[in-house]
Order: sequence, then C-alpha cells, then structure tokens
Amino acid sequence: MKSILVIGMGRFGYHLARKLTELGNEVMVVDSDADRINEVAPFFADAQIADCTRAAALRSFGLDGFDICYVAIGDDLATCLEITYQLKALGAKRIVAKIGSEHHEKFLLQAGADEVVYPEKEMAVKIAVRHDAKNVFDYIELTDKFAIYEVPVPAAWVGKSITALNVRRKYKVNVLAVTVDGELIPMPGPDHVFRAGERITVLGESDEMSRLTR
Repeated sequence: MKSILVIGMGRFGYHLARKLTELGNEVMVVDSDADRINEVAPFFADAQIADCTRAAALRSFGLDGFDICYVAIGDDLATCLEITYQLKALGAKRIVAKIGSEHHEKFLLQAGADEVVYPEKEMAVKIAVRHDAKNVFDYIELTDKFAIYEVPVPAAWVGKSITALNVRRKYKVNVLAVTVDGELIPMPGPDHVFRAGERITVLGESDEMSRLTR
C-alpha cells in the first residue's frame, strides 16, 4: 500500500485516483474548484480544496508522507509547472506530471518531475495497434522496438507445446502467460500444449509480432 497525492480532479486525475484507491492505496485528492471536490469527495477518504501553486498549501499536506505526487493538470502548462516546481522544492519523493503535449515534457522534467505521462498519445497508439493487427486484445509498448501483446493462440500452434514449436527461436517471442477459460496462467512451462480458444501474452519485437498477428 502506498500513500498518494493526486492534484487535479479533471477526468484523468479522477479516474487515476479512483483506480489507485481500488488497488488499496491511501489517496488524497486536491483541486482548487470547490464544486468539483464536493462532487468527488464521496469516493475518497481525504478530499481537499486548495490552490496548489501556493507552497503553504502544499506544505500543509505533509509531503514527506506521500510516496508519489501526481500533478494531473496537463491542459494548463503554467499551473502544472508551478505546482511541479513547488513539490520539488518542498522535497516530494516522486513527482509524476500529466502533459497535454509532447512539447511540454522537457519543461516539466526541468521543473522537477521524475516522470511525465501523455495519456492521450499512449491511448491513441494502443488503439491504433489493436485495430491495425488482427485480434489484438491488449498491447503495452515497452520501448520503440519491444512490446507485450495479448492475442489469440495462432491456429498453427494449436495442439503443439511451447517446446515443440520452438517459440523463442522460430517466432522470436517469449510466452509470458496463457489465459485458459478466463484464468490467467503466468509463465507456462515448456510442455504446455496450446488449445483453441486460449489467449497468449507474449513479449517480442514489434515487427515480429506484427507478422505473427497477421
């Protein structure tokens, strides 16, 4: 369990905070808009109205008690920069800032962010990959070259084991998990025999995966 501060209760900040809470973390949410905080307060144990561009407001939260501070105000670069700078100056352990444009990344990093996220771009890429390839259920980009895919078991694999297929050498992918009848089986053994209807989660080069899924 982590202690997390989420600043900004727009759509991204709200859904981020809700999921973090569902995962069992202690989450404080903050926004300068009183109406917005009153609207979301029933979903969180600690919801505060505050202007987080003011160091005094941030200091009152006890920043040393938070493992991560999220700045979810990507549409207002000036405000996001100011809050990020203040968090860094006050000794926040880890700062993750949402950006609204790729051009903002370097400014947020210079202001003190440890990580920046660009959810609109990440989601667009994910959707494009899913719709470009055949039957891609999920996709996570790791680097420019490597990604994790969840796909149906190729028809040519059905009835054969991981060893018999020589998956790593022939297809240049690593099988991380198999989903059988809705149950995830992580790290299946080399003797696992694939069946029709299974899903596989594999790690591989994007080019190789594109050929496999096509």
